[in-house]
Amino acid sequence: MSNLDNLTSKIIEDAKKKADNIIAEAKEKESQIIEKKKKEAEKSSQNVIEKANLEGKNLFDRAISKTELKVRNEKLVAKQTVINKVFNEAVKELNAMNKEQFLSYVKEQIKSLPISGEQNIIVASKDKEKITSEFLNELNGELKNAKIILSEETREINGGFILSKDGIEINCSFADVIDSLRYDLENEVANMLFD
Repeated sequence: MSNLDNLTSKIIEDAKKKADNIIAEAKEKESQIIEKKKKEAEKSSQNVIEKANLEGKNLFDRAISKTELKVRNEKLVAKQTVINKVFNEAVKELNAMNKEQFLSYVKEQIKSLPISGEQNIIVASKDKEKITSEFLNELNGELKNAKIILSEETREINGGFILSKDGIEINCSFADVIDSLRYDLENEVANMLFD
């Protein structure tokens, strides 16, 4: 029996060693799996943090760009408002001319235009009495191929005049003259005002 007991003991001992080895291997694998999952979780959390930081930076950069663009646009609107006031003031200054200055302006403008034949001069009702027959005679005496006649018609223009012949008009109202000069002068005016 002792052989049987020894054999049984040996089998049990071997089985116990094998079980201990299996348990040790399982614990080792468990530790490896846990360590691997920890590293994956750390890497994943690091990726999430990096992505969140990048998204946060992008949102911040976009907010800054949007604000800078808004400020730039507001500056442009403010500058344009000032420039508009300058050109509106120019029209007011032209309207403030006395009769002699106004007639001198009309004469010089008409003489500079490539006109011929009979032209009707149309003015605002406030300027109608300034255009006298003496003025027209003097002006017509200086023109080579054209004759200016005061039209009965008046227009709602802010100073200046309009020449009309056969339905074709040349607009020399102050506002129109300033608008035509504006394209060429706007940059110069902006540089004078804002540099």
